[in-house]
Amino acid sequence: MSLKIAVCEDDPTQAKNMKRLLFDWSGERGLAAVIRSYDGCKAFLTDWMQKMDFDLLLLDIDLGGGMNGMELARRIRRKDVRISKVIETGNLALDAILNSKISMARAKEIEVNVKVVLPPELSVADYDLCILLGNLLDNAIEGCESQKEGEKSFLRVYVGVLREQLYLSVVNSYGARIKKENGRYRSVKASHRGLGLLSIDSIAARYHGYVNRKNDESVFATEVLLPL
Repeated sequence: MSLKIAVCEDDPTQAKNMKRLLFDWSGERGLAAVIRSYDGCKAFLTDWMQKMDFDLLLLDIDLGGGMNGMELARRIRRKDVRISKVIETGNLALDAILNSKISMARAKEIEVNVKVVLPPELSVADYDLCILLGNLLDNAIEGCESQKEGEKSFLRVYVGVLREQLYLSVVNSYGARIKKENGRYRSVKASHRGLGLLSIDSIAARYHGYVNRKNDESVFATEVLLPL
């Protein structure tokens, strides 16, 4: 799968960091990402009006040049409905992961509901938070894909503060068998593809956090708590 992504960010350092995160994330998952970077609305609009071929846009709010990121997003959506709705959390790295995953899920006709309310300060590094949430969403999307044809698939994501901790909740429908060993969930994927669960657990442990997984016959839920 190939994703064409546009990054509109007038801060060169932020733009470089975002592109690095996107390339790291796409490379780990075998996705070919074509990323174009723009330092303002005018440069982006000139390119977009000619091609209109982006799958995902990541727009800074304050771009200057007489138009902010949200105004630019509304203008684009009026012309190209394929573009994923912008998720704006205030954390540019997290926005990149959320928007790309939501775009993929909706392309697979998965019903998606997302709410993200981040605290002003985080103890978790942006890179770790993106890897953590990226793996949670990858697993959830694969769970939805395991359902039988015609079954309704859904994905619910919530990120916020609970009891003075960063709380991440991902709930999804699924149809695959669940594997447990000694009360712990195990991946049913091939050994070289089953690193998502280990990565989630490793990051949570590094920050002295907590991971809780549970399921019934058709719904799988993962909760992660990380100290602020």
